[in-house]
Amino acid sequence: MSVTAAEVLDALGDPTRRSILERLLDGPLPVGVLAERLPVSRPAVSQHLRVLKAAELVTVSTVGTRHVYAIDTAGLDAVRTYFDRFWATALHDFAALAEAAAERSGRASAAAASEPTDPTEENR
Repeated sequence: MSVTAAEVLDALGDPTRRSILERLLDGPLPVGVLAERLPVSRPAVSQHLRVLKAAELVTVSTVGTRHVYAIDTAGLDAVRTYFDRFWATALHDFAALAEAAAERSGRASAAAASEPTDPTEENR
């Protein structure tokens, strides 16, 4: 299953889910440990993890009787691809503006160089 950027962004719209993801940056954690570190109940954490899993932001593995969650980069890749489109456009627009400014600066420099610097040369 391939997740869309919209699904990932929707999942990340909740601050508790973002907090869970941030806690997983240091490595995989069981749901019980995550629940201890959050101001919501364990069933609520489990529900948030289901949403994050559906958005391909976390993976789950079973170790004995524990469910251990880790970051899944697939969802993050979908969002990165989405935002890269905007970044590519922004870079293109910036390059065009920089080139236009350089051309204006070059014309201004050329015009200044062709103007006489000695006021007596103007009258000749």
